[in-house]
Amino acid sequence: MADNTQGTDTPTTITVPDKPALEGLEEKYSQRWREQGTYAFQEGTPREQVYSIDTPPPTASGSLHVGHMFSYTQTDVIARYQRMTGKNVFYPLGWDDNGLPTERRVQNYYGVRCDPSYAYVEGYRPPEKPAKNQRDWDVVSRQNFIELCEELAVEDEKVFEHLFATLGLSVDWTRTYRTIDDHSRRVSQLAFLKDLQADNAYMAEAPTMWDVTFRTAVAQAEIEDKEREGAYHRVAFHRPDGQKVFIETTRPELLPACVALVAHPDDERYQELFGTTVRSPLFDVEVEVKAHHLAKPDKGSGIAMICTFGDLTDVTWWRELELPTRALIGRDGRFLAEQPSWIADGAPAERYANVAGKTVFSAQQAVVEMLTESGDLEGEPRKITHPVNFYEKGDKPLEVVTSRQWYIRNGGRDASRREKLIERGREIEWHPSFMRSRYENWIEGLNGDWLVSRQRFFGVPIPVWYPLDAQGEPVYDSPVLPDEAALPVDPAAQPAPGYTEDLRDVPGGFTGDPDVLDTWATSSLTPQIATGWETDPQLHASTFPMDLRPQGHDIIRTWLFSTAVRAETLAGSVPWRHTALSGWILDPDRKKMSKSKGNVVVPNEVLEKYGADAVRYWAASARLGADTAYDEGQMKIGRRLAIKLLNASKFVLNQGVTEASVLGTGAASAGADPSVIINGLDRALLARLREVVEQASKALAGYEYARALQLVESFFWSFTDDYVELVKDRAYGAQGPEQQASVHAALATTLDALLRLFAPFIPFATEEVWSWWRAGSVHRAPWPSAESLGQADQADPEILTAVGVALSGLRKSKSEAKVKQRTEVLSATITAPAAQVEQLQAGLGDLKAAGNARELTVVEGETGDALLLVGDVRLAPPEETVQA
Repeated sequence: MADNTQGTDTPTTITVPDKPALEGLEEKYSQRWREQGTYAFQEGTPREQVYSIDTPPPTASGSLHVGHMFSYTQTDVIARYQRMTGKNVFYPLGWDDNGLPTERRVQNYYGVRCDPSYAYVEGYRPPEKPAKNQRDWDVVSRQNFIELCEELAVEDEKVFEHLFATLGLSVDWTRTYRTIDDHSRRVSQLAFLKDLQADNAYMAEAPTMWDVTFRTAVAQAEIEDKEREGAYHRVAFHRPDGQKVFIETTRPELLPACVALVAHPDDERYQELFGTTVRSPLFDVEVEVKAHHLAKPDKGSGIAMICTFGDLTDVTWWRELELPTRALIGRDGRFLAEQPSWIADGAPAERYANVAGKTVFSAQQAVVEMLTESGDLEGEPRKITHPVNFYEKGDKPLEVVTSRQWYIRNGGRDASRREKLIERGREIEWHPSFMRSRYENWIEGLNGDWLVSRQRFFGVPIPVWYPLDAQGEPVYDSPVLPDEAALPVDPAAQPAPGYTEDLRDVPGGFTGDPDVLDTWATSSLTPQIATGWETDPQLHASTFPMDLRPQGHDIIRTWLFSTAVRAETLAGSVPWRHTALSGWILDPDRKKMSKSKGNVVVPNEVLEKYGADAVRYWAASARLGADTAYDEGQMKIGRRLAIKLLNASKFVLNQGVTEASVLGTGAASAGADPSVIINGLDRALLARLREVVEQASKALAGYEYARALQLVESFFWSFTDDYVELVKDRAYGAQGPEQQASVHAALATTLDALLRLFAPFIPFATEEVWSWWRAGSVHRAPWPSAESLGQADQADPEILTAVGVALSGLRKSKSEAKVKQRTEVLSATITAPAAQVEQLQAGLGDLKAAGNARELTVVEGETGDALLLVGDVRLAPPEETVQA
């Protein structure tokens, strides 16, 4: 809960450094916050007093980039605000360290690759200098490879944690987790088993998108289109009467896998062909001509060949038209070495021998050469650029390969489930609200269930074994499942329940499922992992459903949607009440920053150059959902703001103000009596401050943190540039003790509120100033309230505006006259509308003192578009100037 009593460094006197500086504050306070448990979650709190955050676990494979600082800062601002409003903030952080990203990093870092057939080598250490050629890499066992993944991930996470602490994230570092640790593996496996028992998970042998480099299946949500050069080849199929039917294809190498031709049922050109057969060129296989509504009459020749499988459209046609399967491309991306049964001996077999065992690229070259020789290729290939399916982390186009995989039902084949997930999405508050449409569009565009098995090594093992029949074949319909108490398990290393290890992979024995769960299958359970689902009922009840899921808008289809799927199947609820979607970071050319493009900025460099508060200022200046240009200019502004806060605070505290000078409920103690504020300008300042507190609080409650920062910053510069300059005379006691007490109370109260208002955004500078005159941490202090500002609501906040504009006018006159600002104004006239005349009169004494003016005349009159006009300024000669 929020308080301001934490800390052992309670000041007995105000101690302000001679030269306040930002340098060193990150190390000083990040360590102190951790030691003192400043951000620790307090268990046993009722649910309504808790604010829980499903913090994104960053991928711990390589280096963080500036995008991490951007999005995690935005979340941290919200967390700090909620904590100061009295919420017990549950803010853990995890590390997403299983899956392909970690495997790739380990392979490249150590120069090793995994082969499960290799024996485990105890004490294995990789080469000190990895071989440059992958062919020369060490080949290691599955267990050795997993050990290397664990080792490197832990080292990476130490670096990440230090950087996040330097950035000032107020996470609870006692509640970190890893998506591959025992706890996460247990939760992931338990959730899978519960989904399996409820028929939300199932196994099927079906065509799947396959990455030939990583040799693993890929889910729909992990596919991205990349523009690639290709060519249309106009190829002739042969009718029984000798006539030709031309198709146009970008994949002529798949001719031996052709199972049908298809055209739109309304296409008059092919009406007479529907239901007849044609023979394929080169391979002389008979295929039927079919009608299907997905065929596009205006694409190519209007008729297409269906192969098993060229793309997902082929899969749809194959399934709906109940066509045969003639799969030729293996998991290694090469054509099968053996002659397929549907290709006859003789010339067709000889032609297939020209592609057998070849890669897709080489096979295409061979087929095009043979088509040219046979006369079945009409004209030259027509070059095009077209979208091709890639795994989001892959380098080669995906192939469609038939394989046995595990799936979780996600509405892709179930209309009622799809509608239920859309309803759940509407129970969530989206920030910004328009992002919900991306969620719904993704669900409505699903074409299948979620494929969750992966043919990799470093991941959460699928907790299933299969009995083997007398021939040694797995009996997939009768899986052997572990007892929940035994989780986590590794079927590749542990025998199935009821069996001994010597029965592994022998007829009548058992075999372990060799696959692991997709990394998203575990990441989709971060609310369950973090809140103690099925392990800590009290913690889970007080934190779930969670309050906030912050994340990037580009992974709505993966992380956000998959988390909603699991919460629905496991709990029948939403996983969180709010989701905050951050935008991308763009480079100076307005392109998304990414490691693959080589245009990322390393966080350490900018943190060292500008400091954490400056970087946080830049991040918090961007609205949720908005793609934002990387701008060091904004960081410079943020650094200037933090330095100005230190120096302005130094001035205020050097006036002799104390905690007791802060009005009423704004302080830990009773505080100053509001009646001490007797000056109109002081009341105007507090009235303006009250407006800022109300508006900033409303903005932050609505997740509009950028708006809140803008409001607070604008007020701060008005406070320092106008108010502080105006009241220096009174602050030094020139107008008597009562006026001095009034300005001291206004200064102290405003500084107190500003430190709290700025605390979520620039935590290090605010904590530093707080330590000069207050006990504990500003980050455990209550958020400022309008009620603490006395009778500010009875004052006119525009007094400060009018007097500030008048002071600027006097300064401008001196600048134009090319004299020093301390030059005395013998007389001047200020023309203003009636409302501003009254406002100026309230602050006229301070205006004279600040402007070093002997006589100021305020008259009512027209000012056009200006608030007021300063004219008839008569300045004292240099030798007559009296310093104010």
